[in-house]
Amino acid sequence: MTSVRPTRLLLVDDDALVRAGLSLMLGGAADLEVVAEASDGREALAAVRSHDVDVVLMDLRMPVMDGIEATAAITALPSPPHVLVLTTFDADDYVVRALAAGAHGFLLKDTPPAQIVESIGTVLSGEPALSPAVTRRLIAQVTDGSGGNREADAARRVALLTDRERDVALAIGRGASNAEIAAELHLSLATVKAHISHLFTKLDAVNRVQVAITMHEAGLL
Repeated sequence: MTSVRPTRLLLVDDDALVRAGLSLMLGGAADLEVVAEASDGREALAAVRSHDVDVVLMDLRMPVMDGIEATAAITALPSPPHVLVLTTFDADDYVVRALAAGAHGFLLKDTPPAQIVESIGTVLSGEPALSPAVTRRLIAQVTDGSGGNREADAARRVALLTDRERDVALAIGRGASNAEIAAELHLSLATVKAHISHLFTKLDAVNRVQVAITMHEAGLL
C-alpha cells in the first residue's frame, strides 16, 4: 500500500526561537514535514530552489531580503510552492503588499496552532487563507468611502443569490473556512465548494475577500 507523502514545509523567520517553536508544533503532525528553514528572504529563495517544498511559512520583517520581496521572487518561479504569511504585523499596507506579491494566505502569529495547520491545507488546495481580523481590515480598507453606486451594485448582485448561496457568502464574510461552513450549514465540503464557485460567478468575484467585500457593501455584514 502506497503511503501519502506529507506536505513539505519551509519555515522562514529571522527568530531562531520562532522557527524552533513552529518546527516542533508542525513537525508533530503526521501529514506535515518541515524540510528546511531560513532566516531571511534570500535564504528562503535558495531553499525553495534546492528543496521540494509545498508550502512556505513566511515572516515579513527580516534582514537582507524581507518577506514581501521573497514572496514575489518565490511565486515568480516555475511551479512555485504556496506562500502562507505568518507574522505579527497586520498593518493594512503589509497585508495588501503581501497578497499583491503572490501570498496565498496571511495569518497572525497569535493564530491557534490548529488553525495554522488547517490553513496550510487550505492554501495547498488552492484557496486563500486569511485570519478573520485580516479579512475585516481588508474589507474596511477597500470599502472606505465607498458611495451609493457601489452599495447599489453590491445589492443587485447579492439579489441574484439563492438563499443557500447567501448563507455561504455571509459565512465567508465572517471569515469561516469551508469546513466551518459545511458544519454550520450541514452541507458536504463538495457542496460548499460548488456554492462558492457559483458565488464567484454571480458576484463577479475572483476570491473570498471580494465575496466578503460585496456582502459588506450590500449592508449584510
